[in-house]
Amino acid sequence: MGDFHPEAQVNGSLGLSLMALICRRNSAIFNAGSRLEDMQRRYEVYIEGKPLVIADAAPGDVLHKQWLALRVDGPGEMERAIALLHGPEPLQGVLLFPAPGLDIWSMFKESYVFVQAAGGVVLDERGRLLAIRRLGKWDLPKGKVDPGEGIEAAAVREVQEECGIASLELVGPIAVTWHTYERKGKQYLKRTDWFRMKASSAQPLTPETEENIEEVRWVGREEAGMLKEDTYASLLPVIDAWLALT
Repeated sequence: MGDFHPEAQVNGSLGLSLMALICRRNSAIFNAGSRLEDMQRRYEVYIEGKPLVIADAAPGDVLHKQWLALRVDGPGEMERAIALLHGPEPLQGVLLFPAPGLDIWSMFKESYVFVQAAGGVVLDERGRLLAIRRLGKWDLPKGKVDPGEGIEAAAVREVQEECGIASLELVGPIAVTWHTYERKGKQYLKRTDWFRMKASSAQPLTPETEENIEEVRWVGREEAGMLKEDTYASLLPVIDAWLALT
């Protein structure tokens, strides 16, 4: 197990008043599977491909190497804490937890325009995943929820539109992902609710080229490595949720 420093101070040029839990060398992996029973809320938001975890309490486990857990003591520290993700240190991720009495999740959301999206984790009779190739990367069918539209209905509609598939059976929710993006000078925070679905592979598939989709096909478990190597970081937990089913 790596060296654990529960009281290392992070100040330096950023001037942050934060408590850091730092783990060097190899240690237990901190991810969606870590033991976090003592946390009431936990949000994993991908910012430019790296995870920012916002939780209600300090982590009970040792972090994976190149992760920092930082206590936020006031509103002005949030932006500077996020800057650590893409600073000079080679960090893999940052976990933020609040000083007593602070709601840092609400504090974080105030800087973004919220977008609700929905998508499908569609399996065929062999357990293969329906994947799309969009803008040179592997992706999964998803899109924004229209005004007045239900989230489940939006998920089914987006799969049908992007993949050209007619018949789907919705099974239930399987994952939720968050990521941020910038467009025309505005910062957006997108929540995507993912739903497990079933479909027959006998149905024809047609990529929605208007949405820059180049290919639609069924992907087997043996190709999961290919997907993970050439997809967006925010989709990795969704792919793992699929693999846990098959």
